[in-house]
Amino acid sequence: MILPIIAYGDPVLKRKADEIEKDYPNLQKLIKDMFKTMYKANGVGLAAPQIGKSIRLFIVDASPFSEGEEGDPSCDGFIRVYINPVIYEETGKEWGMEEGCLSIPNIREEVYRKPNVKIEYFDENWEQCLYRVWVYWLELFSTNMII
Repeated sequence: MILPIIAYGDPVLKRKADEIEKDYPNLQKLIKDMFKTMYKANGVGLAAPQIGKSIRLFIVDASPFSEGEEGDPSCDGFIRVYINPVIYEETGKEWGMEEGCLSIPNIREEVYRKPNVKIEYFDENWEQCLYRVWVYWLELFSTNMII
């Protein structure tokens, strides 16, 4: 099912998102619907607050970043689900990259972030993982957006 994407200004995007438990109702269906919604909107990531749910869940399909002459082959097939992610390390000198947001359509902005970010999270099977991740969707849980 394609879910409505919440637009900038909605209070859910300003709330601190809550952690969820293994028994969160219909979690696997929600994850599936989030991927359908993201693909329909031509996105590469989607956080639960962007569909009106103030929970710590986001999904990513970085495959589009593997395409073209400047593409990064490590992004090919990079599809992940992040549940209750927590940043435990940020290092390096901040660098800029143009970003957009499905909740703020047609606006892109140069955003500066540290290049090395490690998080602890659970995947869709509730396996605990440690990983380097994109900070953008994590910041949505703390109400930080590109503007």
